[in-house]
Amino acid sequence: MTTAHASGRRKFITNSALALAASALPTINFAQSSERKFAPRPGRWRTFDVTTRVDLAPPQGATRLWLPIPCVNTDWQQSLQSGFSSNGETVLSSDGQQGVRLLYVAFAADVAQPFVELTSRIQTQDRATAWAQKQNVREDAATLHAYTVGTRLLPVDGIVRQTAQAATRGARSDVEKAQKLYDWIVANTFREPKMRGCGEGDIKTMLETGNLGGKCADLNALFVGLCRAVGLPARDVYGLRVAPSAFGYRELGGNPAQLASAQHCRAEVFLQGYGWVAMDPADVTKVMRMETPEWIKSPQHALVAPVKQALFGGWEGNWIAFNTAHDVSLPHAQGAQVGFFMYPMAENDAGQLDSYAPDRFKYQISAQEIKA
Repeated sequence: MTTAHASGRRKFITNSALALAASALPTINFAQSSERKFAPRPGRWRTFDVTTRVDLAPPQGATRLWLPIPCVNTDWQQSLQSGFSSNGETVLSSDGQQGVRLLYVAFAADVAQPFVELTSRIQTQDRATAWAQKQNVREDAATLHAYTVGTRLLPVDGIVRQTAQAATRGARSDVEKAQKLYDWIVANTFREPKMRGCGEGDIKTMLETGNLGGKCADLNALFVGLCRAVGLPARDVYGLRVAPSAFGYRELGGNPAQLASAQHCRAEVFLQGYGWVAMDPADVTKVMRMETPEWIKSPQHALVAPVKQALFGGWEGNWIAFNTAHDVSLPHAQGAQVGFFMYPMAENDAGQLDSYAPDRFKYQISAQEIKA
């Protein structure tokens, strides 16, 4: 794969079409699964090429388009090179504030068949916190402070703080506070399948209306906001499921041939003695609501309990992260800030294209695992 550079010239790569496995996700016979295992463990790195292809057909006049590029580099993900091809004017860029990486493409009105194809290579692995092994983990004080302040959609005062204080009453340590808030999300919120996309993440409205149904960008955002409201640095991590779950959970994986609706937001919280710790209470509620034909109401159910335990401090490495940014300003955009950036975005003179409708927007996302 050629490495894209930050000039405005068009960049073309060859042989970028991926040979994709079109097999369906595994089917589990839950009637025969009285005991289930969900126990991600770090140690095995996996490499994925993730390709986003946009074809603006029919042409929609002068159009501006933005595609997220993975920019997270940690002990659980390495964001490697990206390459792209297009018949528009392309620039590798960022939001200029929160380190978001993106490909910006401008199509003139007279381009007959506007297209762009972006391929990024990412390495990822499972996460699991060793709770018995505390360490002296350091983080920049300014960074930690930035993840305790409110944002447009994640205020940390008023009803958010009141809810967080009530939920963490009696907790002494960081871990105890995080556990109480995680349990509160699982007990009080629910997956709402009718919500478009991944939700909006307007946590103040959720709490004020008492409507605590949503998807990952709602429920994990609520967890992040509640953490911040009691002084725990926390952040959403926006990304994409790229492969089936190794543990057989249909709803916790993606079909690599069809990932246009596989976006998923996770969360991290900074805990003294452990550093940045993985969290995903929203996926617990997803298993409860979506994994079986009947809505499972108890987190102690044999299907749910191992997921609830593992996602407090870990997650499976069949998912890649794009960024951790809130309230993103896209370069050259005429529209307002976006609450988060994990979907392809585009706008023309008539306004913003619907990122939650890939069939109408005309984009596809796929992944290929690269075997050593």
